[in-house]
Amino acid sequence: MQTFYTDDHRLHHGRCELIDGQLKPCFEMPQRAYHILDRVKERKLGEVLEPADFGRAPIERIHTKAYLDFFEGAWARWEKQGKDGDLMPFTWPARTLREILPQDNLHAQLGYYSFDGGAPITAGTWHACYCSAQVALSGWDEVRNGARTAFALCRPPGHHAAADLMGGYCFLNNAAIACQAALDQGAERIAVLDVDYHHGNGTQSIFYDRADVLFCSIHGDPNFEFPYFLGYADETGAGAGEGFNLNLPLASGSPWAVYGAALETACKRISAYSPDLVVVSLGVDTFEQDPISQFKLKSEDYLRMGEHIAALGCPTLFVMEGGYAVAEIGINAVNVLEGFEGR
Repeated sequence: MQTFYTDDHRLHHGRCELIDGQLKPCFEMPQRAYHILDRVKERKLGEVLEPADFGRAPIERIHTKAYLDFFEGAWARWEKQGKDGDLMPFTWPARTLREILPQDNLHAQLGYYSFDGGAPITAGTWHACYCSAQVALSGWDEVRNGARTAFALCRPPGHHAAADLMGGYCFLNNAAIACQAALDQGAERIAVLDVDYHHGNGTQSIFYDRADVLFCSIHGDPNFEFPYFLGYADETGAGAGEGFNLNLPLASGSPWAVYGAALETACKRISAYSPDLVVVSLGVDTFEQDPISQFKLKSEDYLRMGEHIAALGCPTLFVMEGGYAVAEIGINAVNVLEGFEGR
């Protein structure tokens, strides 16, 4: 299995985030990718390759031009104001306010394009995210050219990012960008299997009214878990996409016995859909020791997860998402890949 990776991910490193009323070091940090890369090499999973550069055009197939222009230029505007701290929103167009895009204020525009304060923009954030999208596109290109599978070691993650919204550590939706590229290059049906602990609200919203992408997500019930406002079981798609969205929210503390049953349900739905490609949003924050999650999966359970996905018998692209137990993230992510390969 080829792994696609770029060290440019390190250019995004937020200084802190607000957790339980305290400013703490960001859980989403460069060390996450380093631990996974080290494990890939230690287990001799396969070659580690630099991504190709497919440009901004495939990113614009998912994200609006206005959003991308804002994101790409935000740091330069912040610097021009004489600031060097993380750029974070503090005002949002909430329910009693107008959804209007102010033309003259950086913070107002940042609030418009954000859904939470969990995606700090730093000097290198745009370039790191651009390169992360190229990693996902390169993984798809590997599969397009005949490989059974590929691993896109993306960082920053992407599944919370919508067409014109950042949040939840995510800016560009790497999995969705790869899906759209595959569709543009001849695929007719794609299934996204999101196994991250948190619901992939961005991916759902991007494809919610479409029948060419089946979105299946297993995640913490949004009644108690981020992102709270999407991820409920009654969200099944809209318009042409009705019936092509499957959410499987699970209770806090769910172990493998519960999770595995949900995974089997998702895999049955995917199998019935007969996709040309499966894109796995690979979050391993379902681990029992993850600091910001509440499931109870053990490291050996990720081998079984990989085996379930392999049994679908489809070309498969793995796109890295969350996982914040830094010491174990490499073991758990690579266990999924080794389980898939039957190693």
